[in-house]
Amino acid sequence: MFRIRRIHDITTPFNRMALDQVKEILRVQFPGLSASEIESVERQLMDPLKYRFRAVLLVAEDSRQRVRGFALLLHAPDLKFAYLEYISAAPGKTGGGIGGVLYERTREEARDLGTVGIFCECLPDDPALSPDPEVRRQNEARLKFYERYGARPIAGTAYETPLSPGDDNPPYLVFDDLGSGQPLPRDQARVIVRAILDRKYGDRCPPGYIDMVVESFRDDPVRLRAPRYVRAGEQSPPPRAVIRERRIALVKNDNHDLHHVRERGYVQSPVRIASILREILPTGLFEEVRAHHFSEDHIRRVHDGAFVDYLKKACSMVAPGRSIYPYVFPIRNVARPPRELPLRAGYYCIDTFTPLNGSALKAALGAVDCALTGAQAVQEGYRCAYVLVRPPGHHAERRSFGGFCYFNSAAIAADELSRSGKVAVLDIDYHHGNGTQDIFYRRADVLTVSIHGTPRLTYPYFSGFEEERGEGTGLGTNRNFPMPEGTDGTAYAEVLGKALGVVKRFGPRFLVVALGLDTAKGDPTGSFLLAARDFTANGRMIGSLGLPTLVVQEGGYRTRSLGASARSFFTGLWEGLGKV
Repeated sequence: MFRIRRIHDITTPFNRMALDQVKEILRVQFPGLSASEIESVERQLMDPLKYRFRAVLLVAEDSRQRVRGFALLLHAPDLKFAYLEYISAAPGKTGGGIGGVLYERTREEARDLGTVGIFCECLPDDPALSPDPEVRRQNEARLKFYERYGARPIAGTAYETPLSPGDDNPPYLVFDDLGSGQPLPRDQARVIVRAILDRKYGDRCPPGYIDMVVESFRDDPVRLRAPRYVRAGEQSPPPRAVIRERRIALVKNDNHDLHHVRERGYVQSPVRIASILREILPTGLFEEVRAHHFSEDHIRRVHDGAFVDYLKKACSMVAPGRSIYPYVFPIRNVARPPRELPLRAGYYCIDTFTPLNGSALKAALGAVDCALTGAQAVQEGYRCAYVLVRPPGHHAERRSFGGFCYFNSAAIAADELSRSGKVAVLDIDYHHGNGTQDIFYRRADVLTVSIHGTPRLTYPYFSGFEEERGEGTGLGTNRNFPMPEGTDGTAYAEVLGKALGVVKRFGPRFLVVALGLDTAKGDPTGSFLLAARDFTANGRMIGSLGLPTLVVQEGGYRTRSLGASARSFFTGLWEGLGKV
């Protein structure tokens, strides 16, 4: 078994390992390539402006993360075509179906990019151009492979003219229309051919060569060679399903429902999760990923150790079915806490309505595992992961809990991702994420941006003001956008655009979205007026950043519209990511 994924960021250790294996395949399978040509794969990924192509690297990996094959597709967004630079299985893996699956995946990528088709070069099967019978048999096998997909050499041109007179095996230019059946106009073909020759071989072509080849394209539309190896009806049908890593990795906290408090108007009910799942699963955009367990060290890197120890011990002492609430807040003297653990809750809590009990701790720990699993998913190739958990986390500060939050799952995941590059956290919950702000307030490697109801009228009341910009090395890496009551979709989108501008200027490797659906009209805890179409538009705007994105569920309590809001947001997010 193997999976195919796209490598977007070669700075993460996981992707670096895959890239190194790709280079090794090139060394073995293409012995004629120079060291510089092999290293150019990395340069193409890092510097698309220089090469005037945007490189798309796809790798086929087995369950042990060994690369069994790869394809390198070059995308020219200005001319809307794709060029297949390499496709190869690893040594000893040819003939096992990897090449076919890779090419099908490459075709799907080219479709999603809106290209007219895929162009590639293939050595000739004409004895006059390829006199060696053994080499010619290999060329025939490759041409047969492409012909199964309807891809055939363009006929009647001088493309296969050798750069140097007398050279053998000059390549054909093969065209795959991706099953569209649309003919390729001559003028469009000429522009594309000129771009291929200029961008790939411009420094090697003799004077006048490119003009000669381009002008040889006279048929309108261009003519493909008649099939030689595959009979009609034997071509492979193009796959149309949403490909795996273009799906959204869905990580659920399966034990979230063990935590429910039936008192004090507790709105953090388990039905919230069911409402969301009922709406998002039928979209086909999601692939469920089982949560892994992670060490407690990840939590302690973000939260104060004494705070973590207190939560664990206090929650373990509460009788099953019972809860304790903070009611003493020792603002005058925190040096000598009372002996009774329940009385110490006020040392670590910011409100009087967040309960402590054994199920709360278990659910919070499970939420952290889900968030870290989601972070791992985006590091390993998913464009987006959705961590659907309760309790939420963004009100949990370094050494305090509150707002139904115990551990800050989004912050813990962001901290983990920051080991591979800069991270931006975008909080779009109705309530300010005071916890995330507190945790990263003095760090320069994590940007925190929040759009929320004005703290003058909205929980948590004491943070989320515009002037809070960070401290020390973190000065300037915290931005708040408080909004008035009654904010509608139009006003929200305008501010979201400004917030995304801040994210772009920061230049992060990863984006973490603290998703609150309590900005919807009618939510019992909010006063904004966002409708389903607004969530779609907002998701699309966020996706257009083109960043590997981890979405962590925070608030949202109007169960009648909760699922529709989530479905709309992720539909927009997926569309936005797909256009980048």
